[in-house]
Amino acid sequence: MKKLYALLFLSGLLFVSCFDDDTAVMPDNTPDPDPITYTSGSADFSNYVSVGNSLTAGFSDAALFIDGQTASFPNMLASNFALTGGGNFSTPLMADNLGGLTLGGQPIPGFGNRLILDFSSGSPAPVPVEGQGATEISSVLSGPFNNMGVPGAKSYHLLAPEYGNVAGVALGLANPYYARFASSPTASVLGDAAAQNPSFFSVWIGLNDVLGFAVSGGAGVDQTGNLDATTYGGTDISDPNIVAGSIDAILATLTAGGADGIIANIPDVTSTPYFTTVPHNPVPLDEGTAALLNGAFAAYNGGLAQLQGLGLISAEELAQRTVSFSAGEGNALLILDEDLTDLTGFNPALTNMRQATAEDLIVLTASTFIGTEVGGNPTLLNGVSVPLTDNWVLTPEEQDLILTATAAYNQTIEALAAQYDLAFVDANAFVSSVIATGVPLSDGSVVTGDFGTGGGFSLDGIHPSPRGSALVANLFVDVINAKYGSNLPGVNPLDFTGLYIN
Repeated sequence: MKKLYALLFLSGLLFVSCFDDDTAVMPDNTPDPDPITYTSGSADFSNYVSVGNSLTAGFSDAALFIDGQTASFPNMLASNFALTGGGNFSTPLMADNLGGLTLGGQPIPGFGNRLILDFSSGSPAPVPVEGQGATEISSVLSGPFNNMGVPGAKSYHLLAPEYGNVAGVALGLANPYYARFASSPTASVLGDAAAQNPSFFSVWIGLNDVLGFAVSGGAGVDQTGNLDATTYGGTDISDPNIVAGSIDAILATLTAGGADGIIANIPDVTSTPYFTTVPHNPVPLDEGTAALLNGAFAAYNGGLAQLQGLGLISAEELAQRTVSFSAGEGNALLILDEDLTDLTGFNPALTNMRQATAEDLIVLTASTFIGTEVGGNPTLLNGVSVPLTDNWVLTPEEQDLILTATAAYNQTIEALAAQYDLAFVDANAFVSSVIATGVPLSDGSVVTGDFGTGGGFSLDGIHPSPRGSALVANLFVDVINAKYGSNLPGVNPLDFTGLYIN
């Protein structure tokens, strides 16, 4: 049987640069008769500190690298604050634009290079950029740093001492991104931020409290009801009370000296391209292959029917689990679903298989796994004759857990913004609007949530592109202006790329 591969066609990428060699345009040196005077209103932007996770740090294309950091939304905000007396905004820059991390000269697993588009195959596809990054985390930078965004940080991590201890990285007890710029091995992110006595701050935290669960295909545990965060795994959903207490402590600390600030809620991660790009039904089959597959699953379908006749599963579940293929395009993927009735006690061959529906979300990384052979056997194809395991799929039940936690976190964030009299950004509504309708720009183009071509998201399908970050920065600026009476101009999204082309 021919190997099947799920293809992500990034068609429509057209990059045009043109100029007229024969026409010289002289600069207009006429003074502006009515220059704009920018004001900070009631806010004091002289010492701005940003606190958060990867969204704050400038993470994009699945990595942290210099160009992404300089295109972070806090850096853009700082450029606006400088118009009204804002001071220097320092960032713990990576060593290069590759993005990988090393410890003792050895690459740290899971912290690889950034993604770029590979055009060599004729169908553009994201691949890691070649080379070994020079960012060695034991070479600790001297701060302080205004951008305190730490990729991977959950809400309670910002309060944790030794979260930046280099010695704890290899043990999984510390974050390598923070380890390279923590003020000491015993420091906390919040402590380092507060030590700078910010006059103004931004906080955007909470996404990672559900993101690990989501990108793992729901392989983690919903820890709602467990108030001991020390027992949480990286792919678990944090209890809403833990998140609420952590963010409350962050805001109490940062406002203690009278600073003003702004806080954003978190977007629905399940709506991002990471979960909406790969279709549930990408499998094309000819008549012979469809017949072979249906024959292979006849015994499975018959076993299900027999147990349904005995009343062990409902007719609805029988229909849900019955596997059927047909000639042509649009055959649904075969997946495992842990929420189905366990029938293996009656027959070990009756595993929790079913075919995916439009309500299932297939993770972006599955695109290179679907249709690959198992053990070199051309009849055993992942997602076709062999079910995709839990880490590749978010079922409706798993999505509900994510959405419930997200709603709880966002309710808390909005309430705390009011309690501390801070500017509040509804990032969740904004990201939804980018995905649903897009954002028109001054040149007539529209930034959308389409993977690879929309300009709003980077190639990891979750984090914004530089142009997406510019839209976020302008969203923050609008809210700051409304809350504090400033007249910051924002930034021009067209000054920032929607996609890095190497």
